[in-house]
Amino acid sequence: MTLTVDIEIEDEAWTKADAETEALVWRAAQAVLDAHEDIEGHGIVILLTDDDSVQALNREFRQKDYATNVLSFPSPPNPEGQIGDIALAYGVCAREAAEQGKPLAHHLQHLVAHGVLHLLGYDHEGDDEAEAMEALEREILAGLDVPDPYASPDSVSGNEEGR
Repeated sequence: MTLTVDIEIEDEAWTKADAETEALVWRAAQAVLDAHEDIEGHGIVILLTDDDSVQALNREFRQKDYATNVLSFPSPPNPEGQIGDIALAYGVCAREAAEQGKPLAHHLQHLVAHGVLHLLGYDHEGDDEAEAMEALEREILAGLDVPDPYASPDSVSGNEEGR
């Protein structure tokens, strides 16, 4: 089955920051999908948007009234439907990358991989789950030549979505 990665760029700040944004997002999402052969569904939609839009989504669907870096919305299991949707907030992601001293491109690929893993059922609520998810993220990102996002204490923001 062929899986699609549909990327919607709602905030042009993403492409102004890096003309390769769409390709970076596609490669990160595809790397996660390629590592999972038993996926049911046709694909995912990734929305690159602004902080206000992500805050509105976070408020509506999670009852948390703040912008966060990435939100994942898994679809109900359906071999004929989408796996789910992901939304990323430019301002939060750019600020985190700057605070962590890493290129926005690397942080973006990490958060896309993180979001896709959530769509596939991975979580980080417990320590064991977090360790397993982070190990998989490291492996996927290494294949994209992205350094370990968890290598230093500064690499994880205080934001609960950052882990």
